[in-house]
Amino acid sequence: MASTSRPALDAQPPGTAPGTVPGKAPKTVLGTAKEPRLSARATATAEIYRSLRGDIVAMRRKPGEPIVEKHVAESFGVSRTPVREALLRLADDGLVEIFPQSGTFVARIPVNALPEAVVIRTSLECTAVRYAAVRAARSQIAALRANILLQQETMAAGDLDGFHEADEEFHRLISEIAGFPGLWNMAQQVKVQVDRYRRLTLPEPGRIPHVLAEHGGIVDAIAARDPAEAERLMTIHLGALLESVPDTQGANPFFFSGTQPDAPSKTKTESTPS
Repeated sequence: MASTSRPALDAQPPGTAPGTVPGKAPKTVLGTAKEPRLSARATATAEIYRSLRGDIVAMRRKPGEPIVEKHVAESFGVSRTPVREALLRLADDGLVEIFPQSGTFVARIPVNALPEAVVIRTSLECTAVRYAAVRAARSQIAALRANILLQQETMAAGDLDGFHEADEEFHRLISEIAGFPGLWNMAQQVKVQVDRYRRLTLPEPGRIPHVLAEHGGIVDAIAARDPAEAERLMTIHLGALLESVPDTQGANPFFFSGTQPDAPSKTKTESTPS
């Protein structure tokens, strides 16, 4: 009597991966079922980090202000885990302080860190503006002048946030025109505390018109193909950031920590004309 054949137990339909059951999702060795949740948490952490960082730098969250994990988690519709991860990143940036027994607070602006940040930024942007003065095409000079017009419009509208954004774009454009956009990226990393301080100076009477005049001079030097003059004006422009630190700190003492280092004293030779 002939035997009845039956398919082998490990036979699979054509195109089906070994070890899978038709009609069911294949199993993965590394447990990828958990990966979407991990990815979602990472996305939430990044979103919370960007939002809180933006609020802190723009001074919408003031130095010394508490940040309540529960409230942040509820506003984003997430658990506290991505909030904690975002806050740890902000602590690494020096933008928040975490006290285990007390809570998390927006960090105060460290006055003694401002001069070094300005020096580093000035070095980077002076390099950029020299190259921009040599390489700028007419269309790129026109883009800088258009940006100046935007700054004027935001000033006229009393839009401080808009002015700050246009100001940032102005400096970014210079690095792009220079052919070294990475210089602006590096400047961004070191000037975060300076940006917080600058937000406090914008409402000062005459501050924005003065900045606009300095920007205009820099563009004129670039258009004139004068790298030395462009660098000189950029040095003056960025160095002026520190001039009003004492007054700004005096008007907002709770927003700052530390004191500005004294300027190097002049020697007798430097102070006495020969």
